Amino acid sequence: MTAPLPYVGRFAPSPSGPLHLGSVVAALASYLDARSRAGRWLVRIEDIDTPRTVAGAEATILRQLEALGMRADGPIWRQSSEARQQRYRELFRRWRDQGQVYGCACTRRELQQVPVNASGERPYPGTCRNGLPYGRQARSWRLRVPDDRVVRFHDRWAGPQHQHVALEVGDFVVRRADGLFAYQLAVVADDVDQGITDIVRGADLLSSTARQFVLWDLLQASRPRVMHVPLICTDDGRKLSKQNGAPAIDETRPVSTLMAAWQALGFAAMDVASVSDFHGQAMIRWQQRFGDGHEAGHSDP
Repeated sequence: MTAPLPYVGRFAPSPSGPLHLGSVVAALASYLDARSRAGRWLVRIEDIDTPRTVAGAEATILRQLEALGMRADGPIWRQSSEARQQRYRELFRRWRDQGQVYGCACTRRELQQVPVNASGERPYPGTCRNGLPYGRQARSWRLRVPDDRVVRFHDRWAGPQHQHVALEVGDFVVRRADGLFAYQLAVVADDVDQGITDIVRGADLLSSTARQFVLWDLLQASRPRVMHVPLICTDDGRKLSKQNGAPAIDETRPVSTLMAAWQALGFAAMDVASVSDFHGQAMIRWQQRFGDGHEAGHSDP
């Protein structure tokens, strides 16, 4: 049996504003999972969506993480860097030349006419899969998803998962109509290139995992283990987010912030006096709960 790769995890915030409690929950879970396994914990700034980037947000996020006692084990990667953009271009060209990616002329309005399915998706109906309609130009570019494969995996929090990506999602966008590379392409390329073995993030991204695994398989890379932790929601049931006005954390009260995130993950409050004391005790309790969860909840062949 092949020995498991050394643990490498990551926290990948978008610089659309400062960290709020919901993002701290994801950061803390990923940090504790890495530290409890003597693994590396990386920070990556996911600024691929440049229109949503807020000036100064990256510096604020890094300062907030420092205040919470969470320090990266390597250089900060940025999706907007020329090196990463070049990597995305290389992958896009390769897949386009191989026929894995094709141009799509569909507008947002046209796609909004597709009914929402039980998974909450509007599956792409394949309008441009066999060629662009007469007289129309490509706007975005889509990945040709295998027709006959169900992607199966085990989530360390949510349990067994499966999705027939072709039926439930359809061919998905890898380059947007505005010319920017799509999140799905960028995040998988980054995770593969950084050697990420374990992804711990919010439950809102669980539905993206199967289509990301399609890309992992296309790159012939070993899929990472995944854990999708609970979200903090507003009183009306929406995910706490920067877009709906979630307040930034109070950097002057790091222990209180960490404890609130800890309890949101389902753990009991602890009597701690400092950030270092919190992390020391939290790592022990995290390992007690998840110490046997390092297995790959593996994939379909």
